[in-house]
Amino acid sequence: MLQATTLQFLTDLAANNHRDWFAEHRATYEAARADFLAFCTQLIARIGEFDPLIAAQQAKDCVFRINRDTRFSKDKSPYKSNMGIWLTAKGKKSNDAGYYLHVEPSADTFLAGGMYMPPNDELKKVRQEIDYHSSEFNAIITHPDFVRHFGSLSGSKLKKAPKGYNPDHPDIEWLKHTDFLAYQPFPAAVLTRRKCEPISS
Repeated sequence: MLQATTLQFLTDLAANNHRDWFAEHRATYEAARADFLAFCTQLIARIGEFDPLIAAQQAKDCVFRINRDTRFSKDKSPYKSNMGIWLTAKGKKSNDAGYYLHVEPSADTFLAGGMYMPPNDELKKVRQEIDYHSSEFNAIITHPDFVRHFGSLSGSKLKKAPKGYNPDHPDIEWLKHTDFLAYQPFPAAVLTRRKCEPISS
């Protein structure tokens, strides 16, 4: 479980997102980061029970930096008001399918899984598999458990049918996707419980 002090640090950072405040609270940040890394180590172990490709990952190699890249953003806030971890078999820099945890008390805390902005060659492979295995794919995304937890797949989409696919294809709306994400928001405080119960939607 996460410590409540970690969530409080993120809440305070959202309200005081400037370098002077962060420097004054560096020790609090280091404690929050250590707590999040410990939590993520446990998360990796649990995911590794059903996805062995994740089991070898190290939390420190998968957790994102707190510093924001402001070069191309109108928002010049120097820090993220969240902590996040992206888990794939190849680490956080991979575009492979994976698992993401985003912790942000001042906005949405959420779990997500799937592929985010895959390169074109990988995207073509996903579309091909959806085309070839339409029945299996639709059985998964319409299964009551999937719908109860995630509603539906989300992600960015093309406005028109991708090259090589008929606009009348029965799965054309899925084939238009450029991301394939299952997403579930929940209160950040859930993560501070000693034993997390299944999240109800």
